[in-house]
Amino acid sequence: MLGAAGFFTRRWRAEVPQRVLFWRDLVVVGTLINLLATGLALALVASGANIALAAGVHFLPLPYNLFLVAAVWRLPASAALRWVSLAWLALVTLV
Repeated sequence: MLGAAGFFTRRWRAEVPQRVLFWRDLVVVGTLINLLATGLALALVASGANIALAAGVHFLPLPYNLFLVAAVWRLPASAALRWVSLAWLALVTLV
């Protein structure tokens, strides 16, 4: 499978290595996406845009974040890695 469907399917079925899913997808790419969304939301607020629009932009990556954390939990990973993924989710959602 190629494309976005293949990306999500492979992660959901635990067909990618743990280090790739956790470190690359969740920590690096996920954090960058969240920083971009938060920066854009702050720029919208600073420019006088509607606060609801800014909040929507900030929370736009949330479904992707939830998917990544659920995919980590589906891996035969250590309990520590699972709890770190939840802490990451809380951090990027609230900040």
